Amino acid sequence: MKLNAYLLIAFVAFSPGARGQAEVEVTLTGVKAGNGSLRVGLFTEGNFLKTPIEGKIVKASSASIVLKFENVRDGDYALSVIHDTNDNGELDKSKLGIPKEGFAFSNNVMGKKGPPAYQKAKFEVKGTSSVKQELVMRYP
Repeated sequence: MKLNAYLLIAFVAFSPGARGQAEVEVTLTGVKAGNGSLRVGLFTEGNFLKTPIEGKIVKASSASIVLKFENVRDGDYALSVIHDTNDNGELDKSKLGIPKEGFAFSNNVMGKKGPPAYQKAKFEVKGTSSVKQELVMRYP
């Protein structure tokens, strides 16, 4: 009977769902408050800038906004933010591909000709502690 209890404890302690239930706190500054929404995506390497594993949409109501992703498992992640001023669900660009709306990436990185590489934007989540990312919005 004791052996079964130890096995159950070991299973719970080492199961993937039990490890790394951290929080990622995102602070967005430099927001041009008013129109539209901020679309914040949490990505892994394989889906970077395609489909976020989790997303949040908040109104662009003030110059500084804080939001949280909870129960994030251990691993590497990157953030992408767009200020969707016309609420059409995408980042509007000029004919040359230059953004017409605000944007930001984790670690406040920028790409040279387009978005940054995942390797530059990634950050690590490990354990149960809170990870904080302070992103400065950039506008054209």
